[in-house]
Amino acid sequence: MDVSPDAPKPTAKEIAARYRNEIVHGDREPGSRLPAARQLARELGVQLMTVQNAYGQLREEGLVLSQQGRGTFVRDPATPLGTEPGSSPAFAALAAELSSIHDALRHLDERMERLEQAVGRDAVPEQ
Repeated sequence: MDVSPDAPKPTAKEIAARYRNEIVHGDREPGSRLPAARQLARELGVQLMTVQNAYGQLREEGLVLSQQGRGTFVRDPATPLGTEPGSSPAFAALAAELSSIHDALRHLDERMERLEQAVGRDAVPEQ
């Protein structure tokens, strides 16, 4: 991003796109810390809220985690969403809901298997 005084100030969407691209292309390793929001805002010449909104977008997408007093870190994609400290509450709720759906599907699969076995035992061979 161009940070010269004459350059237009980046929007939260543009800042998020920059870090999203770096994360997706492996330029930022899982666990690595993004720049402090205040520092980045100063460097880019934007309001702190702009950087906070950009980091919020990345957090909502599940790409980063924020830990109060520590900073914002690239999330490890191998760890299930919503299970890490600093996860988005939306992802925590989604993870819980997906877990319950998975359990329900497993129970339905077991019931279906038992039904198929019962029908198979009682089936009359075709002639």
